[in-house]
Amino acid sequence: MLGWWIGAIAFVVVAAAVVIFNELVAARNQVRAAWSDIDVQLTRRHDLVPQLVAAVRGYADYERATLTTLTELRSRAVSAASLADKAEAEGELARQIDRILALQERYPDLKASENFLALQRELVEIEDHLQYARRFYNGAVRDLNTKIETFPALIVARALAFRPAEFFRSGTEQEAPT
Repeated sequence: MLGWWIGAIAFVVVAAAVVIFNELVAARNQVRAAWSDIDVQLTRRHDLVPQLVAAVRGYADYERATLTTLTELRSRAVSAASLADKAEAEGELARQIDRILALQERYPDLKASENFLALQRELVEIEDHLQYARRFYNGAVRDLNTKIETFPALIVARALAFRPAEFFRSGTEQEAPT
């Protein structure tokens, strides 16, 4: 009779570990899928930068330093290795894009350019999608990290080397006060 109880308890423990493992894998895959969504929007923005530079270049030759900086930031953002480096580069890139868009105030012809206006609309759309993707990703990271850090999942997570994911901060956000 005692053997039966031990077997039943062992079965429940193993079954719980399998369920927890599956939940952790699902949460990790959600984080990966959410990062993929951010990556798609960043790629769209990166693809738009050369077009934006070309549209502005004809109107603002003496703004060459701004255009060069924008191009360099795009390259740095594309090649960033870590999530923190990518977030910092993307934040700087977003600020530089805002400066480019502000040029339309100095150049009425640029403001009236259909090509520039189309690029501006597309950029606004990409930024909206990126903001949503960033929120979704950070929510998935929060869920994964919570599962990894709470009992009893932390036992399974540590035993199977699950690691917390890193939040994506755009570089323009302020840290929360401690």
